[in-house]
Amino acid sequence: MTAMQLNAEMLRNMSIIAEDENLLRRAAKYLRKLAAEKEDPTKFSREDFFRRIDEAKKGPSYELKEGETLEDLIERVE
Repeated sequence: MTAMQLNAEMLRNMSIIAEDENLLRRAAKYLRKLAAEKEDPTKFSREDFFRRIDEAKKGPSYELKEGETLEDLIERVE
């Protein structure tokens, strides 16, 4: 089935479901569940967040010298 056919089928079924509040609630709940399953590369777990922080602490650290800009620091480090 093509995306256009799937879209048409979805709209047909939604028009039927829209007439029944109970079915509409169930459909909305299921759609939220499906949307949540789609992986978002920008999201990560709390554990992963703190793991990344711990890993960053193990690496080198740099401090800005007095009067130094961030661009100066980047040039100095490279």
